[in-house]
Amino acid sequence: MERTLHLGVDIGGTKVALRVEAGTRCVDESVFAWRPRHSAGHDLAQLAAQVASVRERLGTPPTAVGVAMPATVAPDGRITAWPSRPEWTGTDLGAALRALFPGAGVAWADDGDLGALAEAQAADCADLLYLGVGTGVGGGLVLRGELCPGPDRGSFEIGHTVVEPDGPPCVCGRRGCLQAIASGPATLRRAARLRGSEVTFDALRQAWHDERPWAVTALRHTCRALAAAAVGVQELVHPRLLLLGGGFANGLPGLHTLLSAHLAELSRPGHPPLAVRPAALGALSSLRGALALSRTIRPPAGRPPGPG
Repeated sequence: MERTLHLGVDIGGTKVALRVEAGTRCVDESVFAWRPRHSAGHDLAQLAAQVASVRERLGTPPTAVGVAMPATVAPDGRITAWPSRPEWTGTDLGAALRALFPGAGVAWADDGDLGALAEAQAADCADLLYLGVGTGVGGGLVLRGELCPGPDRGSFEIGHTVVEPDGPPCVCGRRGCLQAIASGPATLRRAARLRGSEVTFDALRQAWHDERPWAVTALRHTCRALAAAAVGVQELVHPRLLLLGGGFANGLPGLHTLLSAHLAELSRPGHPPLAVRPAALGALSSLRGALALSRTIRPPAGRPPGPG
């Protein structure tokens, strides 16, 4: 009887990570960078070659595949927007993934949502808000152990909630979105204006450590925007915990403390501020979430699960 293999795929704007588990044991893991942007077809061919390599190493195809995707995907499975790789717009993601993994059960969801699911499981918290600050601002909400609003109803787009109506333009076409104010690139641009010269991430990290005023001011603005969005979520659905992650935030130790201070400033009398902790899984949250999604898929007909 063949063993059950779960594959998690985290598709990003610059790279793709894959992890295969048998039971809870990792049996294969790989990462590759996208080649220079050309077309969705070229990208899918590169992904297909990597999947074929994984299958060759394992000697058997995966039983179930969960995919973390940063693009906006319509209910019919077509990609309607992906600013990082706009050439994918219009691609039938469902058909493409089913072609890549014939015979396997396949499901996909927003990478921020899946990051939240994995972080909630790691934190053993059934009601959790996750914020991932990196090239953009993503995140997810888990209530009673399940994603909200849920893969069938769309993703939890906290990065595109408006926190400053007259704020800077966002790639989505609106102004003042959280992503336009609190993402890594937005924060670096603000830091550069305050400093009067270009600021790299390494320079910001060192200045944050040294408590340089321009760095602290830039990050205060970022955390104030994150706090405003988080307080809105707290007032509506009352998560018990906020986890701060993402590549940008993970590289700035203690940033969650600054966020906590801004949440306290915005709290109402009789309503304690939302507790904040750094996310536990770091850059692996979306990949682990994709694996968690794969475990919700029933084995395809004719492929009963075997021992992991």
